[in-house]
Amino acid sequence: MGISESASIRIERVTNRKALKTFVGLPAPLYRDDPAWVAPLMFERLNLLAKDKNPYFEHAAADYWIAYRDGEPVGRISAQIDELAQDGHGQGTGHFGFVEAPDDPTVFRALFETAEGWLQDRGMVRVLGPFNLSINEECGLLIDGFKDRPRIMMSHARPYYAARIEGLGYRKAKDLWAYDLDAVAELPENVLRIVRKAEADQRLQVRNLRRSRMSDDFRIIRDIFNDAWSNNWGYVPLTEAEISKMRADLSLLLYEHSGKIAYWEGEPAAFMLVLPDLNELIADLHGRLVPFGWAKLAWRVRRRRFPCVRVPLMGVRKRYQNRPSGAFMALLLIAQHRVEWRRRHGMLRGELSWILEDNESMKGIADSIVGIHYKTYRIYEKALR
Repeated sequence: MGISESASIRIERVTNRKALKTFVGLPAPLYRDDPAWVAPLMFERLNLLAKDKNPYFEHAAADYWIAYRDGEPVGRISAQIDELAQDGHGQGTGHFGFVEAPDDPTVFRALFETAEGWLQDRGMVRVLGPFNLSINEECGLLIDGFKDRPRIMMSHARPYYAARIEGLGYRKAKDLWAYDLDAVAELPENVLRIVRKAEADQRLQVRNLRRSRMSDDFRIIRDIFNDAWSNNWGYVPLTEAEISKMRADLSLLLYEHSGKIAYWEGEPAAFMLVLPDLNELIADLHGRLVPFGWAKLAWRVRRRRFPCVRVPLMGVRKRYQNRPSGAFMALLLIAQHRVEWRRRHGMLRGELSWILEDNESMKGIADSIVGIHYKTYRIYEKALR
């Protein structure tokens, strides 16, 4: 499928690097008047979407399209089929992602008809999304919390997107919640009692990542993650190549104390990864690192003052979930990170995201540390036959 027409809209498939740059840069005009939007770094998006560089494409296929009106790019969409998602998302399920468009039903319809047609041609009977590109990367459409800037590896949207997508027959599959945390206020006394008890428990030890053995530690994180999340809605396992790419991509922001691994009776049983909010550091770079963006970003990272952070990955092995030992590990990891990031980096706020709307145990932990549910992201679904 190359070029298709819908009324005055022309849909063209991305087939070269020039078009891919247009695809990546397309959202900027749509968010020109939105102070919360942050342009992603062009080089990072190009690497994410490059089929010869992203290990996602070792188990998935995708195409990208741009909508043109009068020769000008006005919208975009992707369609993906992930073989590793078939068990967790249902056989015959394809994905859409990277949706951006003006408040025009004609543009939305042309984009989605193109993506849905591509999926149907490849035997898909259901579509789920948005995923950019995977549930393990940016996912969900922002439907609440538009005034706050998105944190690192989280997406943003215009308020009208939900209505336009729902107008095309999509319905809610699942909501994902983001919690805002005040990192300055002390934890409640009942939580501190649990933390003190955990600290005194000889069965539990916690250590930081090891810079000299970071690859090994990320393999441990992957192993815990794939166990901890395997029963969750929409689970897709992280491959060894994907966790290696994640480590490499985040190397500029990774410190030994960025991650902690908890051992219960000598077994690696839980982990927590905390990252500086890159969006705070690049908000004024407009996606460009040349000619001076590199220097600005490097200086900001070297200062090591990070008022905002995000917890993008956290997990407790299944056998400890919903047990006192699981709560011990989760709350101790949170408490230790809070102290360390405040002391080292001047952390003021954190985001715990994302959490499934029906994950009562994680919501309970977020509530116990006085987290505020301040953003909601929606995964949509639609039958294709």
